[in-house]
Amino acid sequence: MGMKININKHIYDPEDAAVPVLDRGFLYGDSVYEVLRTYKGRLFAVKRHINRLCNSAARIALKIPDPSEILDQVKITMAAAGNEESYVRIIVTRGTGPITLDPFTAENPLTVILVKRFVEFEKKQYEEGISLLVPNVRRNSRYALDPAIKSGNYLNSILALEEAKSMGYDDALMLDINGRITEATTSNVFIVDENGVLCTPKLQTGILEGVTRGFILDLAERLGLDCLEKDLFPEDLEKAREVMLTSTLREVMSVTRIDGRKIADGRPGPVSKLIREKFRQFAMELIEKESQDKADNDHHGKVD
Repeated sequence: MGMKININKHIYDPEDAAVPVLDRGFLYGDSVYEVLRTYKGRLFAVKRHINRLCNSAARIALKIPDPSEILDQVKITMAAAGNEESYVRIIVTRGTGPITLDPFTAENPLTVILVKRFVEFEKKQYEEGISLLVPNVRRNSRYALDPAIKSGNYLNSILALEEAKSMGYDDALMLDINGRITEATTSNVFIVDENGVLCTPKLQTGILEGVTRGFILDLAERLGLDCLEKDLFPEDLEKAREVMLTSTLREVMSVTRIDGRKIADGRPGPVSKLIREKFRQFAMELIEKESQDKADNDHHGKVD
C-alpha cells in the first residue's frame, strides 16, 4: 500500500518518478489536472471530472489522450498502489520543447497519474469548523487567467494561502478585483444568508465549476432549500448564518470564523450539517448504483 506514479503508461515508485526539466508543465505551469477520490474503492463522479479535464485542456488548446485511455491507466495505477481508498491526481502537460513561450513548439503531451492513500481531513475540523482570512491577494481575472481552467498554474492560490497561514488561519477566501467573493484556494464557498437562503457565487464571477458544488446545488433543490447563485460581498459574510466550503476532498466543511470574527455563534450550523450528511449519503448511493450497473453490464457482456 502507498503511492504509485504513472508517467506515460509506466509505473514508478515516488523516488524513481521524474519528468524532463524542459517539460512545459515544469517550466510554465502549462498543464491541466484533476483530483478524484474513491468511496469504497471506486472512483466518484469520474465522468464529471474527466469532462472538466477535457474542457480545461480545450480552453488552453492542449490535446490530451483519449479519456478512456486515461481511465484505464488510472485503474492500473490504483491497482498497483493497492490502497483501500485512493486520492488520484491526473496531470497532462503540453510536453517538452525548446525554452520559449510558443506552445506550438511542443508536440507530445505528457500524462502523469499520481495515486496515494486517501486521508480524511481531521474530524475536529468538521466538528468545530475552520477559519478563513480574506487576503489582500485577489483572484485572477477571468480575462487574464480564467479560474474556470483547472491548470497547473496555482501561484495565485499559493500566495493567498501563504498570507492566510502566516496569520494563523486555515485557508483564504479570495475576492475578485471588484470586491466580490469568489472561492477559497481549493474549494467553492456557500453561505446561508440572514433570510436562510443558501447562496453561492455565480460562475461568471470567475470561479472553478466545482464538481461537488454542482452536486450541492442539485441536493439543495431535492431538499427543498431555497438556493441562489449570485454576487456575494464581504458584508454578506458579516450577516451570514452559516458559511461552508465544498470540494472533492473536503466534501462539505463549515467555516466558523472569518478575519477573526465568528460566524453566528461560532459553531457549525444545521444547514451545513444537513448538506454534509446528505452529500455523503448521496455519494455512497451513487457508488452502489454504479457498482450494480457495472455488474449488470458485465453479466450481459457489455463494457462500461
